[in-house]
Amino acid sequence: MQSLHIGFSINEILFLATLFTGLCWAAWRLKLRRLAGPPASKPWWVSFGAELFAVVALMFTCRIAVADWPKVPSGSMEPTLRVGDYLLVNHLAYGPRLPFTNTAIEWGRPQRGDVVVFRYPLDVSQFYVKRLVGLPGDTVAFRDGVVSVNGAPFDAAPIADGTADEDRGQVLVRETTGGSSRDLKINPFVQGRLPLNTQDPGLAANCRSERVGAWKCTVPPGQYMMLGDNRDNSADSRVWGFLPHDQVYGKAVRVLINFGDLKRAWTPL
Repeated sequence: MQSLHIGFSINEILFLATLFTGLCWAAWRLKLRRLAGPPASKPWWVSFGAELFAVVALMFTCRIAVADWPKVPSGSMEPTLRVGDYLLVNHLAYGPRLPFTNTAIEWGRPQRGDVVVFRYPLDVSQFYVKRLVGLPGDTVAFRDGVVSVNGAPFDAAPIADGTADEDRGQVLVRETTGGSSRDLKINPFVQGRLPLNTQDPGLAANCRSERVGAWKCTVPPGQYMMLGDNRDNSADSRVWGFLPHDQVYGKAVRVLINFGDLKRAWTPL
């Protein structure tokens, strides 16, 4: 039986704020009905509670049901995502998940190649973003930083050496597999030789290593394999194992803005 993880993040904080302000709003409406006329002054809980209900409820509803805009904190998805990017996360792609639970109103499933935002399995109060490379039942082969799915030939073509400050000394590669392509960043001195965490039971049971930097995994039912596009600098499924489906949060579809690089605004993913 899979253990239940209860998340507590900004979504849960907004839910509690909506509940508190909603109760304040309802109590104030009831009190007004009992009064003969408008009161001379409003209690503090009206100003800081009832009158904020509509605003807080709208924020909560939009963030849970439609979209939100997390900020990228690390370079694990470079060159696709840069530190400081604000992402447009589409919840309508997979369906919203209810606060405090992993229950989802589902009308879509993640697809291979999606940039997925999810609750970090080892600490579900945190949100991570990685590339989905393996669906349930897929056999994902990894070799020197690039992947192949279900026996397809490895297809990776160098693009150029990195020119951005954070890309210097790295090689940019275009990987094509499973009907989609993306640009990767590979450290020529590492080239995917980060080890699999064989202490993780899921990885130990479903993966085998051929040599350093070359391994193969079969993704278990109800789970996904997630990798960062910065293949040699990403804590992903190689470290913490497969991602359970019920931790999926939404699909990142665009970079909304990066205040350090305004040219990145509205960049599709």
